[in-house]
Amino acid sequence: MDKLTLYIGNKNYSSWSFRPWIALTAAGIPFEEVLVPFDNAAGNPRFKEFSPTGQVPLLQHGDVKVWQSLAIIEYVAELFPQAGLWPKERDKRAVARAVSMEMLSGFRALRNACPMNIRRPKGKIVPADGVMADVARIETIWRDLRAHSGGPFLFGGFSGVDAMFAPVVNRFETYDLVTSSDTLSYMSAMKAHPAWQAWEEAALAEPWIVEEDEV
Repeated sequence: MDKLTLYIGNKNYSSWSFRPWIALTAAGIPFEEVLVPFDNAAGNPRFKEFSPTGQVPLLQHGDVKVWQSLAIIEYVAELFPQAGLWPKERDKRAVARAVSMEMLSGFRALRNACPMNIRRPKGKIVPADGVMADVARIETIWRDLRAHSGGPFLFGGFSGVDAMFAPVVNRFETYDLVTSSDTLSYMSAMKAHPAWQAWEEAALAEPWIVEEDEV
């Protein structure tokens, strides 16, 4: 099999890169990481050298290029069906995809007001309109899924769905947005995962600053 190459941006800020990276890493799927940093809101012109959208992440597999976090996770799940990136049961798999798509396309108030920033010290901000509604919906998703699966992750073991919500865990903690014990329990499980800790360690060591993401 041709090797997998995952192009990503800054680990401190790039929530979109974080998702496929933690999915592949947690599942034990081998890949080569290529980090192309950006230091402004527009990204890096070099992204266009390998990405048809001029954005990251992008997965290269032989002649195949796959962009968008969820599409990358889907592609790799088909290459490695034994990796458990999706639940085995069809009904659970459908729900997993539904909430992953909701994460992919929604929660814009939270995204815009609270950029992922792993280096930022924990501290409250005055939430913009819509932020707490986004927070409440995400907490409901997490609570309901863990109640059905028994946890510690959304469908029991770590899966692609947890990868899709991984940046939200940082947002909730960094901007001190949640107090529910159930939510905090899930966040603790995520932060204790070795893949999360490896990404966090690398993010904390990065030198690049993007002022637009320094809320």
